Amino acid sequence: MTSEALKSQNQGRPQQTAQSHAMEEDPDVTSHTEGLNGLSHEHKPLEEITNGHSTHKPVMNGVVIGHNGTDHTNGSAPLRSLPISALKQNGLLQTLSSGGDKLQPAEEEDNAELNKARQEWEALENIQPALTEDSNPTPLISFNEALQYFQTTDLGDLLKNIQPTIRRTGLAAITHFLFGPPRLHKELLEERDLVFAIAQCPVDNSQTVHMRVLQTIYKRLIGSRLDCPRFGAHWENIGFQGTDPATDLRGTGFLGLMHTLYFVMDPEILPLARDIYKLSQHPTQNFPFSVMSINMTRIALQVLREEALSKECNRRQQVVGVLNEFYVATYLHLYQLWKTQQKTIADSGFVLKEVELFAKKNPKQMLRRLEVFLKERRAGGIPRGTSPDPQAQQPSPSLGGEARAGAGQGSRGKEMHFTGVCDLPPDTEGEARFI
Repeated sequence: MTSEALKSQNQGRPQQTAQSHAMEEDPDVTSHTEGLNGLSHEHKPLEEITNGHSTHKPVMNGVVIGHNGTDHTNGSAPLRSLPISALKQNGLLQTLSSGGDKLQPAEEEDNAELNKARQEWEALENIQPALTEDSNPTPLISFNEALQYFQTTDLGDLLKNIQPTIRRTGLAAITHFLFGPPRLHKELLEERDLVFAIAQCPVDNSQTVHMRVLQTIYKRLIGSRLDCPRFGAHWENIGFQGTDPATDLRGTGFLGLMHTLYFVMDPEILPLARDIYKLSQHPTQNFPFSVMSINMTRIALQVLREEALSKECNRRQQVVGVLNEFYVATYLHLYQLWKTQQKTIADSGFVLKEVELFAKKNPKQMLRRLEVFLKERRAGGIPRGTSPDPQAQQPSPSLGGEARAGAGQGSRGKEMHFTGVCDLPPDTEGEARFI
């Protein structure tokens, strides 16, 4: 029995010797042995010996095992130190994705974590950068800098089409001359005409000042330091009607943006602008902030055209400053009505009509109310202006039943119409439009 075993052993030696010689002749031959969990271990032959030490590192499922001789097949230490690209080639992840043999609970937890890391890495390719047109933010622009641009720009073609006053004929002209407001001083006519020329000016994408004004308004209202794209749905966040603010300016031209710029860049009235913007985002009392601002500009322009601000302009010897304050005072009046009377967008037509009539008949009171409001805010108190005048809360007598009927039409208040400010007919009193 012993001699047969020895004979069998001797017969097997030539085969092993042949295999050994074959491996020595082909150093690229790699042997595979089945390891733990039914996974294969790769072993490459010794390639180099330096200072008596082998540089050979055994490989398991594509993972190099260290020299400490510890088998980490059931652990995760070497796997966690690998980049995700190497993990994709790892047999363990391939087993998980192909639904291979069941792993132990500890293995399932570790490998689930690796799988999650791989998914997060791959998801990085789908992450979009922030919406910015330039890595260097556009500097903010002040109202005075923007106004200086228009003062030094040739607006001759626009000045030809302005209508700075209401054309009256016959008895209306005589009555206005005898009993109407005083005429604007001659030295202020050029400044007045500049205002109406700006109201004729469209947005020019090639003008740096125009683009800076848009960027400044957006940043100051949103609180962002980064530029936003020229077109996009983000403009609706600050109350424009679409992806291009220029389409909302057909009623006031660039003056609509200039007034909003003044509102957000003056440090004293900026808190009021943000209060109004906050109300415009209310769940039930919301309204388009920028579109409403354009309507306030339209009302202010019409009051200036009817010469109701001439007396105040003559007193201060300026037009732009008075018009800016009157615009803010008009928006303050609307804000107080809207907030205290719980108005909604369905009431916008009626509210605008009421604000416009009050502004035309009481320009001095509007400016005085703004002055008191800002003074009380500076003193740290709650401005009394948050409770509007009781007379302003009642429908104007001239509206009569027509105003009440118009308020009951529901959807009419949601309609937005654009009217060129220089094409308004003289008899537009009482016909407020949500432009």
